[in-house]
Amino acid sequence: MLSYPATIPLSSRALNDLAGLIREHRNEHRSRWRRLNPGRQALLALAHLRNGDI
Repeated sequence: MLSYPATIPLSSRALNDLAGLIREHRNEHRSRWRRLNPGRQALLALAHLRNGDI
């Protein structure tokens, strides 16, 4: 489970758009199974870009 200690202001649209791009990339490249699903991976990436402290 991914947890983050603070609330970060992210739009659900940004999260869904990035998750869709990650999903497409995985399908195009036949990427191996990942521990995080595309939505969680997008959340982690956006949190890092927003705060830079992860």
